[in-house]
Amino acid sequence: MSTENYGKWGCPQPKNEIPGRIPFNLKKYQAELHIHTVLSPCAGIEMIPPLIVRKAVELGLNLIAITDHNAGDNVSAVIEAARDKDLTVLPGMELQTEEEVHCLCLFDTLEQLGELQALVDRSLPPIQNNVEFFGEQFVVDSTGDFIRRKEQLLITSAKLSIEEAFHAVRNLGGLFIPAHVNRQAFGLIYHLGFVPTDLDLIALEISRHITPEQARQDYPQLQQYPLIQSGDVHFLDDFLGINQFLLNEPTINELKMAFKGEKGRQFCLKPGFDDSQP
Repeated sequence: MSTENYGKWGCPQPKNEIPGRIPFNLKKYQAELHIHTVLSPCAGIEMIPPLIVRKAVELGLNLIAITDHNAGDNVSAVIEAARDKDLTVLPGMELQTEEEVHCLCLFDTLEQLGELQALVDRSLPPIQNNVEFFGEQFVVDSTGDFIRRKEQLLITSAKLSIEEAFHAVRNLGGLFIPAHVNRQAFGLIYHLGFVPTDLDLIALEISRHITPEQARQDYPQLQQYPLIQSGDVHFLDDFLGINQFLLNEPTINELKMAFKGEKGRQFCLKPGFDDSQP
């Protein structure tokens, strides 16, 4: 593999590929893979399906994932809100393991997410949400209208180790990506002290306030992994949207192939939107 730029992508490509020319069977996807809705008690009240979809489309995204804390109740509503748009919505969840590590769990179908949800529900401690302390956990429809409150406290650890969570997601055909691994709060490296090499992790996520180059310099064990970078979107202004893919279709298997650089599929980061946050 050469390291010549593929058009504006800057991704490693075979020397016999023509720079800037995309194979006819592949399409560019610009993605934000870590988005919360009003189901997450730490998310803004504006994080309802139609506004999430509108913002994603305005920013030129065509692939997003909904990843609320330990729950997927609002995923179907976002999928419905995006039905007439050129925007694929992957079902997902940000699972908090017993080590207090946040992990993105992404799937192709609501049925797969539902099976993980059943496991997580059995593994969460029976603690009711304290709205005054943690915030509201709203389940809404595709227009953003209120359906019900989620009474189970979501921002807590499931009684699942990171190893158990990884194998559960993989066995369901999903994609398991430890989230914001460089952060002290709920980050893999801070809480475990290392990236577990016995798990076949395909990619890792870094937070928005560090460059991939700095992350690899500060944490040399990240060198061998593709790094996605997400906005960890809790408010509409949090979108980062710099994850770029060449895929045949927006599926979990295609994402895995892109991270591995297989059959022309590619992944890389590009400069994001104007980010005025410190």
